[in-house]
Amino acid sequence: MDILDDDKIAITARNISKKFHITEDSHNTVKQRLFRVFDPPRAKIVDALKPMNIQINKGECFGLIGRNGCGKSTLARVLAGVYPTDTGYVKTKGSTMLLNLTVGMSHELTARENIYVSGSVLGLKIKDIDLIFDKIIEFAELPDFVDTKIKYFSSGMLARLGFSIAVNAGADIMFLDEIFAVGDIIFQEKAVKVLEKSWIENKTVILISHSMSTIKNYCKRSAYLKNGYLEFVGDTETAISKYLSDNQEG
Repeated sequence: MDILDDDKIAITARNISKKFHITEDSHNTVKQRLFRVFDPPRAKIVDALKPMNIQINKGECFGLIGRNGCGKSTLARVLAGVYPTDTGYVKTKGSTMLLNLTVGMSHELTARENIYVSGSVLGLKIKDIDLIFDKIIEFAELPDFVDTKIKYFSSGMLARLGFSIAVNAGADIMFLDEIFAVGDIIFQEKAVKVLEKSWIENKTVILISHSMSTIKNYCKRSAYLKNGYLEFVGDTETAISKYLSDNQEG
């Protein structure tokens, strides 16, 4: 993704959209597969994101809200550069890291290996990662699992490791996808304290969450998505109000 000249803007997205091509196989039984062999699976196009524009300022905590399947996680992946856009473009200033339980780390690698791979992706040299390695493990509370493949980790352990890498490795822009929905209360309190400190240091945070209290507490601006459309972007109170109103109507 390109780099912006304006230091006050972290992310600019213009006319971005995203479609997924999937197949639907209705042949659920052996009998159906045998007698409908010449009836191939049907192709289907899902409009995950309709064309939209969005801008996120450097140093702000920005919320993404909406019901399951509305496009929140897809938008986060597009803005983070995990998914390419079908139309339009995304420009960012600074390194990005997307944190959830399925993206950003390899489950076939150990915690140690993931730290070095993720740190390298964020632009750090091996010697720089060496200096913060112990700090990452200590904050993640994983001293006994350094050389364990993370596929054996619980959801809370994964969340702690990913969060600790992003914070300590110095990602400029962090996408937190339901990161506070897992793990214990003590670690969540630690994470909140670190995030608040990060915001003071001009880190940019995009929070994707179903918890309206979390969004309200930490985000001055939010985007509300509905069925792949960007219904509203602006002050969080209005975004939450529109979201709750639509849910009540549904």
